[in-house]
Amino acid sequence: MQESILKIIFPGKLVFGNGCISQLADELLAINARKIFIVTIEPLTHVVEELKSRVGSSVQIQANYSIKQEPSFADFGSLMRTAEQLDPDTVIGLGGGSVLDVAKLVAAQLGNDQQLNDYVGIGLLRGRSRRLICAPATAGTGSEVSPNAILVDQDNQKKGIISPYLVPDSVYVDPLLTVSVPASITAATGIDALTHCLEAYTNKFAQPLIDVYAFEGMRLIAANIVTAVNNGKDTEARKHVAMGSLLGGFCLGPVNTAGVHALSYPLGSMFHLPHGLSNALLLPYVMEYNIPAAAKRYADVAVAIGCERQQEDEATALAGVTRIRELIRACGLPATLKEVNIPEDAIAVMAADAMKIQRLLKNNPRLIEEKDAITIYKSAFQ
Repeated sequence: MQESILKIIFPGKLVFGNGCISQLADELLAINARKIFIVTIEPLTHVVEELKSRVGSSVQIQANYSIKQEPSFADFGSLMRTAEQLDPDTVIGLGGGSVLDVAKLVAAQLGNDQQLNDYVGIGLLRGRSRRLICAPATAGTGSEVSPNAILVDQDNQKKGIISPYLVPDSVYVDPLLTVSVPASITAATGIDALTHCLEAYTNKFAQPLIDVYAFEGMRLIAANIVTAVNNGKDTEARKHVAMGSLLGGFCLGPVNTAGVHALSYPLGSMFHLPHGLSNALLLPYVMEYNIPAAAKRYADVAVAIGCERQQEDEATALAGVTRIRELIRACGLPATLKEVNIPEDAIAVMAADAMKIQRLLKNNPRLIEEKDAITIYKSAFQ
């Protein structure tokens, strides 16, 4: 692992627990919010209506339900015009990772003399003048506590906006909001969260403090994800997966992800697969590729997800790959690219596309060049 300077930006306030979303109204009244713009999804309309009732008619609340998939720059521009008409003092993201990402960018863009294209990349956003509150309704992206937001550009490429100003002022993680999430989405987002933790722990730039979050996040998710998928009303399992996802979010700023995420991007941009599913499809194959370069770290991963430590690190690490495959299967997710109808002749194009994601590839414990990406995709295709 390489030495690097640790910098972690925590949200100003974090509230976690079943039913905690009910406390949001009290905060809005305490901070004297007057105009609130909520980016959310239609299944959570009842939460918005309850919030309106609790804060009273003196507070103007406008909800926007336009984000229904991974957001593009065009989606953001359209939504931004609506937000500017209200000119809110407070922006709330209430939903999955895409909703939270957009809410974070709306809060950053309001009253900002920079344009969005000025701060695409790392550390280019100069500030944020509006209050930002996030409440996740899926246990997956960790966006509620990360400095990251992702948009899709006109060429179908995912672009990252990374800035400490995108970390919210307040975060409410209420696992009960995830109870109605369908099993397939619970599975994909849960494996995504597990991947955040796993890639942070095995990262070339891993940090001891982040290792603590990453290890516990892997442990919680691996022990509870199958129950959460098979019985969505199991609030205890939902709570543990939500905590694991939150811990994964803390990993994203100071350490971030690596090869799995980089290679998953073309699956989303070219074939419109959901982000979490793309990661699940590639995770065991990238793990196998990386083990020769980080056997001890991957052995620790195996222990975190429930394997017995064996005499040799490599044997333990390989048991971890088997365990990941078992989890993916038990969650009902496909295991190969062929199963999701990705044509084998697309592999070379995907590999070339993945090479553009150097901001993540540079974190991978083993060098991934284009020829290596082709090898990994071919393994994942079988």
